[in-house]
Amino acid sequence: MLDIKLFRENPEAIKTSQKKRGKDEKLVDKVLELDQVWRELLQRAEELKRERNTVSEKINQMKKESKAATAEIKKVKNVADEIVKLDIKINEALAKRDSMRYKIGNILSDDVPLGTNIKVVRTWGIQPKFSFTPKAHADIIEDLDIADVTRAAELSGARFYYLKNELVKLNLALIHFAFDNLIDKGYTPMWTPYLLRHRPIEAAAELEDFKDQLYKIEGEELYLIATAEQTLAAFHMDEVLDGNKLPLKYVGFSTNFRKEAGSHGKDTKGIFRVHQFDKVEQFIFCKPESSNVIHEDMVKVTEELFQKLGLPYRVISIPAQDLNDNAAKKYDIEVWFPAQKQYRELISVSNCTDYQARKLNVKFGQDKEIAHTLNGTAIATERAICAILENFQQKDGSIKIPEVLQKYTGFKEIKVRR
Repeated sequence: MLDIKLFRENPEAIKTSQKKRGKDEKLVDKVLELDQVWRELLQRAEELKRERNTVSEKINQMKKESKAATAEIKKVKNVADEIVKLDIKINEALAKRDSMRYKIGNILSDDVPLGTNIKVVRTWGIQPKFSFTPKAHADIIEDLDIADVTRAAELSGARFYYLKNELVKLNLALIHFAFDNLIDKGYTPMWTPYLLRHRPIEAAAELEDFKDQLYKIEGEELYLIATAEQTLAAFHMDEVLDGNKLPLKYVGFSTNFRKEAGSHGKDTKGIFRVHQFDKVEQFIFCKPESSNVIHEDMVKVTEELFQKLGLPYRVISIPAQDLNDNAAKKYDIEVWFPAQKQYRELISVSNCTDYQARKLNVKFGQDKEIAHTLNGTAIATERAICAILENFQQKDGSIKIPEVLQKYTGFKEIKVRR
C-alpha cells in the first residue's frame, strides 16, 4: 500500500495515478477523511492521557498531605475507562482507513503506456515456417500420449491434467534448467511452502486475488498460493534487513493453484490455462535507488532463458489500465505460438517499488526505510511446454527437444508412438 504521508502531502499525485489506471480517484479523498477521523481520535486520547496524568499527580500530592482524594480517584477511573473505549475506536478507525488505502494501486512509473494499448519494447527470434499445417499443443499432447486432460477432468474437474511419459521429464528439465541459470547469476535457491496464513498472503497478494484466484482451506486460516512470489515476498515479513547485503535475490519453485474465476471460456483445451501448474520464480528485495535497473536486468535474465530455448518472443510494457495494483511497472514476455498465429503471455516481471514491502513491513538499514520488491517468472513450465510443442513440432508428428534441455531430459526428441 501507499505511504500515508503521500496521501497527506501530495494527494493529487495519487489521484493522477488512479486516473491513469482507470480507477476511482474519490477513494483518495475517502482515505483522507478516514485518516482525519483517526487523527482526531488519537488527539483526544492524548488529551485524556495528559488529564489522567495530571489528576494522578494531584492524588499523589494530596495523599502526601493526608487529604482525602475520593473525587479525584473517581475521576481518574472514569478517564481511564474512557481511554480504553477510545483505544478501541482508534483501532477500528485505523483499520477502516488502511482497508480503504489497500484499494488504491501503486504510483505508476512515468514511462508506463497510457490506456489499454500495449507497447512492444523489442522482439527476438524468427517465427518458424512449416511445410505443413502446425498443430496446436492440445492436439499434440493427445496424439503423442504425453498428457491426459480428459481423465483429469473426470477425476478433478476442468483445467486439470496428468503429464505422462516424456512430458514429465521435460517439465522437470525446465525446472532444473531455470534453477541452474539463475543460481549461476547469484540467486539463492528456495523451495517454498504451498500454503500461507491469512496475514502474509494478504500482504503479498492482490486484493482481487481473494475473489478471483486464491483457494482457501476450509476451517483453516490457510490459502493455497497462486505463485511463489507470495511465499518469497513473505519470507522477510516484519524484518529489518541489512542494507549492506541488498539486493537479496531469490529463485524459488512452487506448484501454484488458481481459481481462474475470470477466465471462463478461455483456453479450455490443453494445459495452457490450468488450476494447478509449476513455476520457477525470481524475487528480489533491494534499495529504492536500485529497483529500476534491477527490473530491466530481471527481464534480460528471463530473455536469456528463452533465447537459449530458441523460442521466438516479444517483450511488451503493460499499459496503465491493465496493471495490477502492486506493480508500478510491468513487462510481459510473450512467446510465438504458430498454430494460433499469435504471441501468448508466458512471463511477467514487475517492479512493485515500496508498495508490497510496506504491506509486508520489510525495512532495511538503521533508518528502517521501506525496501523495494520485484518479482518475475523465470519459467512457468506448463506454458513453456506448450510453446516448445508448437514451435519444435516436426512433419512426422515428433517433437525436437531444445538442445539446452537434452542433458536434463536424456532424449533429443519425443517420438510418435506406433
